[in-house]
Amino acid sequence: MSETVSSPSPNRHLSDLGPAVPMLDFSRQFAGLRDEVMAAIEAVCGSQRFILGPQVESFEREAALACGAPHAIGCASGTDALWLALAAGNIGEIAGANDHAVVTSPFSFFASASSIVRAGARPVFADIDPLTFNLSPDSVIEKLERIPGKVKAILPVHLFGQCADWDAFTAIQRANSELLLIEDAAQAFGATWNSIPVGSLGDAAAFSFYPTKNLSAFGDAGLMTTRSSAMDEHARSLRAHGMRRRYFHDEMGWNSRLDTLQAAVLEVKLKYIAGWNQQRRELAARYQQLFLAAGIAIIPSAEKPGSIADGVILPFTHLRAQHVFHQYVVRAPRRDELRAYLVERGIGSEVYYPLSLHQQAALAYLGYRTGDFPESERAAAEVLALPMYPELRHDEQDIVVEAIRCFYAGS
Repeated sequence: MSETVSSPSPNRHLSDLGPAVPMLDFSRQFAGLRDEVMAAIEAVCGSQRFILGPQVESFEREAALACGAPHAIGCASGTDALWLALAAGNIGEIAGANDHAVVTSPFSFFASASSIVRAGARPVFADIDPLTFNLSPDSVIEKLERIPGKVKAILPVHLFGQCADWDAFTAIQRANSELLLIEDAAQAFGATWNSIPVGSLGDAAAFSFYPTKNLSAFGDAGLMTTRSSAMDEHARSLRAHGMRRRYFHDEMGWNSRLDTLQAAVLEVKLKYIAGWNQQRRELAARYQQLFLAAGIAIIPSAEKPGSIADGVILPFTHLRAQHVFHQYVVRAPRRDELRAYLVERGIGSEVYYPLSLHQQAALAYLGYRTGDFPESERAAAEVLALPMYPELRHDEQDIVVEAIRCFYAGS
């Protein structure tokens, strides 16, 4: 961006900061799409084809094209998309195996692990890269050496909208040819690695279209993509109770069909996602300018991850990644105090995620302990997501940064 950002005035008081800043405002996007979206919904209502109607097929086709993948299978949620990818890849119970393991990140939404359990496999956690918050390839290699033969897939998460280090994971797969690589791309529609879209990097990928996502439905919806015709055919059967022919069930599947109404909404929004993602990148760049101009931030690097006592550590973007900033996440000293300070001033923020998966009560049976994954645990104690969506205004960004400056200045 060419815009020049000046440092906020040290004499500016919180009473001058203006209105509250929401973490997310759905109404702003809807205002610009109302006519298109309502026409699409009306067309579905008129056709009365509410389940797997023609809009599902056309959305699948267009989404596959956007992801550079040969196949896309719509389903009921991002969680179901993860399960479909695993099951269609014959991981766990579908393969009649109870000793399959899948390596994934402990610093992610719960579905990254619960979908593995649901598939009948065992989640195996590996620590994260402290710069990107994504699964560390080196940590994965250590796990593979400790449990040879058990791991059937690696499930890297493209967290916050940035692709995991796919060069490294591809190298791991080459050295372990029977491993599947499955992308948890729930937060990363439109992101790329080496200019290749997520969704076409691995053997399969899973997307979420939950209303908060960059590409969002008006409820729950998901998508699985794959390069494999066999996995495509298998997933389509699994999402419809294991049916390849109506009322003939070849295997135990699930009811995970994409509603036609949701597909119609997504088909409208898909036309705009590239522009919206670019707006997010521009807003992220402006946040960086504002924080640096205020003197309360550092940019981490591989050589200098850095620490700061009275400010924040800004997001790191890998040179080979094109980030879509599903979330704009900083590391913040005294994170919980800062968040309480922002709440008092009506400024939205969120913690993704406050407790690592290996510390969750539901997964205690896996036998992990606090201290097993120090980088994940440190991130859980420090991360803070700030308001980020395409319609976020510049004056609202100014308010956010000024409030954080005041907090660390003690004013």
